[in-house]
Amino acid sequence: MNRRVRVRFAPSPTGPLHMGGVRTAMFNYLFAKQNGGDFLLRIEDTDQKRFVPGAEDYIMEALAWCGMSFDEGIREGGKFGPYRQSERKDIYIKYAQQLLDTKQAYYAFDTPEALEDMRTRLENEKSSVRQYNAVTRSGMKNSYTMSDDEVKQQIASGEPYVIRFAMPENENVTMNDLIRGEIIVNTQELDDKVLFKSSDGLPTYHLANIVDDHLMEISHVIRGEEWLPSLPLHVLLYRAFGWTETMPQFAHLPLLLKPDGKGKLSKRDGDRLGFPVFPLAWKDPETGEFSSGYRESGYLPEAFVNMLALLGWNPGTEQEIFSMSELIEAFNMSKISKAGAKFSVDKAKWFNQHYIKNCADSVLADYFKPILAQHQVDVCDDYLLKVVPHVKERVVLIPDFWEQAAFFFQTPMEYNPNSIKKHWKEDTAAMLAGVKSVLESVSEADFSTHNTEERVKQYISDNALNMGKVLNPLRLVLTGTGGGPHLFDIVSVIGKDETLKRIDLGLEKIV
Repeated sequence: MNRRVRVRFAPSPTGPLHMGGVRTAMFNYLFAKQNGGDFLLRIEDTDQKRFVPGAEDYIMEALAWCGMSFDEGIREGGKFGPYRQSERKDIYIKYAQQLLDTKQAYYAFDTPEALEDMRTRLENEKSSVRQYNAVTRSGMKNSYTMSDDEVKQQIASGEPYVIRFAMPENENVTMNDLIRGEIIVNTQELDDKVLFKSSDGLPTYHLANIVDDHLMEISHVIRGEEWLPSLPLHVLLYRAFGWTETMPQFAHLPLLLKPDGKGKLSKRDGDRLGFPVFPLAWKDPETGEFSSGYRESGYLPEAFVNMLALLGWNPGTEQEIFSMSELIEAFNMSKISKAGAKFSVDKAKWFNQHYIKNCADSVLADYFKPILAQHQVDVCDDYLLKVVPHVKERVVLIPDFWEQAAFFFQTPMEYNPNSIKKHWKEDTAAMLAGVKSVLESVSEADFSTHNTEERVKQYISDNALNMGKVLNPLRLVLTGTGGGPHLFDIVSVIGKDETLKRIDLGLEKIV
């Protein structure tokens, strides 16, 4: 059966979107676009206790920053809405009742204390089964141990209950994962998962997820490895509803691993090693805790996307630089690794530096303007566009721009003491005075990189001077740091008056 490709990204609004979640969204997006399909956003907010204000908007802003747009969603709409699970309550009740009517789910009235007592008893008995399932349910308070009248009376009296899935006893469930191949799990390893809670009238993830994917005609479920243990239950739910013919294909993505050691990449790793794990900065509305983001740390979205795409996916070639359109064309589910992908901070910076080097000067100028504003620097666009090409290759993260280019906008008032010690000799002042005389003779109209360099080097040659003994001190008085791009590019950009002013200031201040 040929089905239209329809995939969904279905996050819970419980906080900022981890970069692993962004990668999941991206792989769904790439797969949909490559196959001419639909990419949906569904907000899975059935766990109201964990709902965090602002998280929903954060998710959408983060994915928009990454260049991903949705065909259907809570903002875009669509014929399969609503796309927020809390607005679909009545739908789930109907399907929960269907499972009850077919005896594939049951009511359970066990208190938290009773559940804890069960676990303790099974542990003390050293039982091989320590969960709520076909073996243990007969000793609990549920539809299997109570009459229909008792169940009805309990519900009518307002007694809290849950609806549990009746997991078959001792059955092998065979599943196919597009990344991991065939998987077989025996139901003895599984518990009777809760599908619905009377306390809030909402389904759990498992029921809502299956019902929504079916009703929204999802063809492929591409999600994180952490959901792999839930796959047998989900397959059995499709069977219980009679939806096996339209069940989506599943693909479980490998984990993102921490740069050092083993284990899943976490916010703690980012805090410890000094890098973001979220696409955008986030401030917790309850605690006020601030978490850094890739955008605010100075990464370009194209670099972030490119870096993330290659964590767990290999194009099968030596190519590393991909635009979004190239990723869409090259993406292949069979090239996704089963093993976890180790994140590298250095590689992330390498990607960013590449994209900055190749970014249009006008675009970079827009990125740099807020940095200049922070330093109370106001310059015209034409001047900024003169500076950008001379420093962009030295910038790794956007904030590096100020460190690399400050002297283009502010006259140095202090000078690197190490450079003074190394390059400022007894005859330096006299040589710089000579350089100043040479530059004074060059007209403002001819004050170009080529002309100024030619005239100064001719002066050095005519006077049998050492090139380094002249040019290094000149660089020092012009930049204050002794660093920067090609010396005469600096001279040309800051112009004649500023160049002469800085030479005079240096001669005055450096003794």
